[in-house]
Amino acid sequence: MSLYAANRAIENAKISKNNIDLIILATTTPDNTFPSTASLIQKKLQINAVSFDIQAVCAGFIFALSVAKSMMTDSNYKNCLVIGADSMSKLLDWKDRSTSVLFGDGAGAIILQKFKNTEKKYEDWGILSNVIHTNGQFYDLLKTNGGVSSSQSIGFIEMEGKEVFKHAVEKLSTSLEEALQACNKQIIDINWLIPHQANQRILLAVADRLKIDPSKVISTLKNHGNTSAASIPLALDDAISSNKILNGDLIGLHAIGGGLSWGASIIRIGKPNFYKKDF
Repeated sequence: MSLYAANRAIENAKISKNNIDLIILATTTPDNTFPSTASLIQKKLQINAVSFDIQAVCAGFIFALSVAKSMMTDSNYKNCLVIGADSMSKLLDWKDRSTSVLFGDGAGAIILQKFKNTEKKYEDWGILSNVIHTNGQFYDLLKTNGGVSSSQSIGFIEMEGKEVFKHAVEKLSTSLEEALQACNKQIIDINWLIPHQANQRILLAVADRLKIDPSKVISTLKNHGNTSAASIPLALDDAISSNKILNGDLIGLHAIGGGLSWGASIIRIGKPNFYKKDF
């Protein structure tokens, strides 16, 4: 799934795969305990790139964006392939209807490119802000009941649904507000909001709390369920492919997952040297 998503992203970005010098893959369900799945993607793409996985469950894609921006800002990386991919079906107890009906499998990817900002008009493009948080006091609200070191098995998902719902609405809302404040934007400036696709009731409750028109909230949950780290890039791809999101739109992303870990990003999508409203 990750390889397919990676190839799609490379094709859509119209760049050579050989220009990619960094691969960050967010996943909770790697092919092997080690090495990283990102290194397997590097092998299959047959390119030379620093490659590694990160694990923040459903918030993984937001965490990956934050790590990617930091590395590209502080180092010489110019083209980063960011992937969110999970096979959540492998973690389900099919007798537990409180979880087995919610999750799905999927992968999505984007290309981040570094531009030399020679003109101030480019300052409002790309990743404008990232905020990420973790509070281990809520570790047991959403977890698996196994692991390599504790049980030598992957375990099954266990979730305290009502508590997770409450935290999701609160933390998704506050993290987006924090990210908006960090880049001097307001909710009215957002063209589209792409939440982690966890639960439609959560999406509607967050939209209500943030006072954003629900028609601006991208929802693809009905197509694939909760695909964890893959859900935001899948929704992004769907919105671009259907011509909802256009070049230059201001997008809010936010997610929450086990840990509890959560965060948000504000991005101006597209390429700063293109001003027409298409990709």
